[in-house]
Amino acid sequence: MTSVPSALRTARPARSYETDHALLARVLLPYKENCAYVRSAEVTTESGRVAAHCEFAIPESCYIKDTGHLNSVEVNICYNQMMYYLVAKSVQERLLEPFSSWTLEDYWKRQLPDILIARFSSNFRRPVNPRSFSGEMEFTAVSPRRPAGGSPLLVAETAFRYRDGDGGRCDGEAVLAFVNLP
Repeated sequence: MTSVPSALRTARPARSYETDHALLARVLLPYKENCAYVRSAEVTTESGRVAAHCEFAIPESCYIKDTGHLNSVEVNICYNQMMYYLVAKSVQERLLEPFSSWTLEDYWKRQLPDILIARFSSNFRRPVNPRSFSGEMEFTAVSPRRPAGGSPLLVAETAFRYRDGDGGRCDGEAVLAFVNLP
């Protein structure tokens, strides 16, 4: 895991933020009820790392008959929900410098149209039970960019992993682009 650059580190000591159920409900509002998979979401900061630790349950796939294991579409949906919560909590608590000037209203306006997945990869190590599993993700780097002649954006590198109680495991990386910054 790549360490978070010093520019992203917070001056605060290690902290933990238990699930904010109102915030989680707002983050999941764009999803159809049967596609809201996050059950709890704890955000932690430690040694400059900002991470989300989530519990998930997928009672029934929203698009395919039961495969008996977590599949790549569900991995991506769970990643999105976990990431949206981590960004919202980072904005709310001012956990990362690149989001320190944002308000939650800025975030809500940008949640769907302006947070783009530029690259996404996942590796399935052992099948994960979709009925009950945990996941975590962290920002490994966030940097402002201003392409020649273009509008400023933030590029965030992230890492994620999922596990279940039977040794199931999946991990991966994603690169995000935050456009139309406040």
